[in-house]
Amino acid sequence: MITRTKEAVIQTYLSYFPAVGVVGPRQCGKSTVANLISKNKKGSIYLDLENPADRAKLSDATLFLSQYKNKLVCLDEVQFMPEIFNVIRGLIDENKKNGQFLLLGSASPNLLRQSSETLAGRISYIELAPFSLEELNDTAKKSVYHKLWLRGGFPRSYLAPKEEISMIWRKNFIRTFLERDLSNLGIGIAPENMRKFWMMCAHLHGQMLNLSNLGHSLGLSHTSVKSYFDIMASTFMVRRLEPYYTNINKRLKKTPKVYLSDSGILHALLNIHSFDELLSHPVAGFSWEGFVLTQLIESLPDWEFYYAATADQAEIDFILKRGKHLIAVESKLSKSPVVQRGFYSLLKDLKITEAYVAAPIDDSFPLAPTTTAIGLDALIKKLKKYK
Repeated sequence: MITRTKEAVIQTYLSYFPAVGVVGPRQCGKSTVANLISKNKKGSIYLDLENPADRAKLSDATLFLSQYKNKLVCLDEVQFMPEIFNVIRGLIDENKKNGQFLLLGSASPNLLRQSSETLAGRISYIELAPFSLEELNDTAKKSVYHKLWLRGGFPRSYLAPKEEISMIWRKNFIRTFLERDLSNLGIGIAPENMRKFWMMCAHLHGQMLNLSNLGHSLGLSHTSVKSYFDIMASTFMVRRLEPYYTNINKRLKKTPKVYLSDSGILHALLNIHSFDELLSHPVAGFSWEGFVLTQLIESLPDWEFYYAATADQAEIDFILKRGKHLIAVESKLSKSPVVQRGFYSLLKDLKITEAYVAAPIDDSFPLAPTTTAIGLDALIKKLKKYK
């Protein structure tokens, strides 16, 4: 059922565009969805371009693909054959119909640039993320919350039969990503250097991203650290949360914050094996904050996300903006959340009249005239109704 939801979104895009590009981290379920779509479309073909045998079929790509001009062609791991984009452009222009190509890839700067330039006006992109709380919502019980937060959303991690198997999978994923995936994407950085950088990001999860300080700690230049961060962001391993800025009397911070995109990978890097270990770990509050952010971003693709903080320590974890709506969200890992005075002061300064505190609770209750404590799944359902 989870896969079917993603399949429906991709099918909709295929009905409107000649080519659809599905990007996302390795092992997030792209191939599973593509196989499902190709099996349901009679006569379609699926090729994995990481497989030398499938790449060999495209030695004369124009001749081979011309056989399927009235069928859907699914090309997985397309970054292994970037020259195919020129052939695809010619076939799209010749056939002049939607739903011709489904292209899957683990994003890299080169892949996105080459495909965007070559297929401009012919392709639309979908970012496929690991499992989200919304996808699991039919079974959204406390155990699902705990499991998804601890293990993260990568299917093999989330669905593992035991916690230790999930942890083994995630540690193998980290090693493979560093030792093989980055080089396959054409990124020539020593795995050990990138591991150190990734570990530093894990320890800074939910905090300010000061590239100069980070570079000093790692013995690297500001330019090198920025390059490392851009690589990890383009491969969906980390995300940057920009500050919200408007003219008020107080001085707002302008430094972005850094989060690891998947809570399970964060916990594997920090060697957190169980839910009890997580709750007693110093990173627990920041981990919950990142988990809340990830679930909101994945469930509310039409919203913009920011944070706000002032020099005198007043802070709002997340500011969500869509059209006329401006909503503040604070995350609190507590059954009885308490919000600091600076939060309310900043709400007033920013003229935000609707605020929520996302906490691991079942029932909503007011904390102030404009602020409500609410469970994360209930908050997602509420915001999805906004137009």
